[in-house]
Amino acid sequence: MKKILGVIPARYGSTRFPGKPLADILGKPMIWWVYQQAIRSKKLTEIIIATDNQNIVKICEKYKFPYIITDENHLTAANRIFEVSGYMEADYYVQINGDEPLVDANLIDLITPKNIPQNIEFGTNIVAKMTNPVEVTDPSNIKVVCDTYENIVYMSRTPIPYPYRHLQFDYYKHIGIIGFNKKMLSFYHESKPSILEKIEGIDMLRFTEYKKTFKAILVQKNIYTLSVDTKSDLEKVLKIIENKFRNNELDYIRRIL
Repeated sequence: MKKILGVIPARYGSTRFPGKPLADILGKPMIWWVYQQAIRSKKLTEIIIATDNQNIVKICEKYKFPYIITDENHLTAANRIFEVSGYMEADYYVQINGDEPLVDANLIDLITPKNIPQNIEFGTNIVAKMTNPVEVTDPSNIKVVCDTYENIVYMSRTPIPYPYRHLQFDYYKHIGIIGFNKKMLSFYHESKPSILEKIEGIDMLRFTEYKKTFKAILVQKNIYTLSVDTKSDLEKVLKIIENKFRNNELDYIRRIL
């Protein structure tokens, strides 16, 4: 049986929203909401929270969440996961962003392909169709372009491709669930940021620019997710969760709140 390790990076020192993994959502910290979705995954064989801060450690201990303390100098989640891979062996490492409390366990299950090559650098990214024009124009939604073999060709904060001669196509966005084999994590750790990565502020562009195998896992239905980067984002998440409760969509959460 393959070991699929789910890693939830939880960095305390966000520039725009310090301490956001601990932000309160209906009486529970944000990291609690992410973990509750992760444990509902049928594919993950183990889950670990990777953090650099004792305040987050205290929350993990309070709720009995498994955690590992990683270096506070990591600039990206992928570097933090690489450190985790040095302590915990797995066939595949799944990044579940600690600032996306609306993440869906069903999406987490989609990230791991049936065949995971170990002889090349290999990764996957959940990519979902957008139907709302507001999402398309929002630079916080990273747009993704794939080739006919579902290899990710480019990622951008601007709407791509440009509808110059054709309008009958769908826009797709990156979802913060990414899979890596150990070779891909090692490549990321040992390589330098690419120029496009620096321009766009999208670290996953390193894989496309260095021609690594980075596959899109396409989800055709519209998926609304929101990365909490600001307190304004947090207010939006609160409204969405409250609305889900009114529609009886979160009964499993209601029972344990």
